[in-house]
Amino acid sequence: MQPTIQIALVGAGMFGGDVHLRAYADLQRFGIAGQLARVGLDKYARDLAPVKFDLVAVATRSEKSAQKSAAAFKEWTGHEPKTYFGDAPWEDILRDFPDLDVLAVATPDHLHTQPILAAVAKGVHVLTEKPMCLSIQESDEIIAAAKAKNCIVAVDMHKRYDPDHLRIRDDIQNRIGAPLYGTAYLEEPLEVSTSTFKWVESSDPFSYVGPHWTDLIWSYYKSKPVSLTAVGQKKRLIRDGINAYDAVQVRVDFDNGMSINFHNNWITPADFEGPVNQGHEIVGADGKVESDQQYRGFRWWNQGGGTRTSNNHFTRDVARPDGSKGYIGYGVDSLTVGLVAISRVKFAKESRDAVSDLYPTAEEARITCALVDAAAKVRDLNFKYLNEGKGATVTARFGEDGITIVDPNRIAEGADAVFERIYDRPL
Repeated sequence: MQPTIQIALVGAGMFGGDVHLRAYADLQRFGIAGQLARVGLDKYARDLAPVKFDLVAVATRSEKSAQKSAAAFKEWTGHEPKTYFGDAPWEDILRDFPDLDVLAVATPDHLHTQPILAAVAKGVHVLTEKPMCLSIQESDEIIAAAKAKNCIVAVDMHKRYDPDHLRIRDDIQNRIGAPLYGTAYLEEPLEVSTSTFKWVESSDPFSYVGPHWTDLIWSYYKSKPVSLTAVGQKKRLIRDGINAYDAVQVRVDFDNGMSINFHNNWITPADFEGPVNQGHEIVGADGKVESDQQYRGFRWWNQGGGTRTSNNHFTRDVARPDGSKGYIGYGVDSLTVGLVAISRVKFAKESRDAVSDLYPTAEEARITCALVDAAAKVRDLNFKYLNEGKGATVTARFGEDGITIVDPNRIAEGADAVFERIYDRPL
């Protein structure tokens, strides 16, 4: 029998219904071998060339969206995955497909943990969107469960695979010397928070897109955080009756001495020239690198259309002679590496530890989960104190004793209140 990887997709919104679904369509038609040179894993091309990838199911909250995604997949590939819908459709998938290999999780940010744990409990590998989860405790639970079942939990951290970022990681960071400080920003359009997502009150801009940058900085320097502070603002979305942060700024200090400011919002006006505004810069002891991911020198304008820019590295269509379109870019590469690791575990009988250098792991994602968790607590306290005229005085400290929220405003309550331990393990 042809070796096969069975995949089910849970969540088919802005990212699941586009990047994941398109990526799995190409895998369904042509397999994975043709993608491997892009991610430096072409030594596995011959071994993996016979492997068939089969999207057996797609699940969303509503029946309509599940059917829409399945119909699109059938149009692209001739194959129609089974549809599921409801509050926990992964449970039905895991019941109906006992031989499932991969559950791809593209649910809203705050709904990742439950399907991940449900899949791993059944011995099913996971490809999950970032952030892996919003809680450091939940990340530990996921990691422990995956280890117990020898399951891969691969996190889609696609900014690692942007060719500009690979150049920084492998070359430029060595030229600019020891890192001193930097800034990373990703600003999303207003429609994301007002219409595309219905769950913004359960998240915030840093939790949503900040993980792209925190993971990228980790991939550059492998340096752990020692402290952070965070503030957020609520002014624009409140006007639409949405009680969510417009923007969040987080400064993280790392154990190699560098300090990075992460700036995120989801209120950029609709007439901004790019899909998002994003970039980062790092100052080193011997130089500086600046990387603008929004404007890469590609710009056009036309009558009635305004001025537009496009990031053609993220994903792009490649026309085939038969009239179909291939789908490539670093947005796909992060999924590819996870599937390579899963394939190695299944067909080459390798352990999860043996393939851990092939993909963004749950253990690495734990660093980002800790930052997201601590930043949310510090942000809310500083928001409260700023509105009371007390300033943004709250910070978080990371150490061998875990994570501590430092709140000088509670000094009257004693040291245990000022230094509140929220986690008791080192990162």
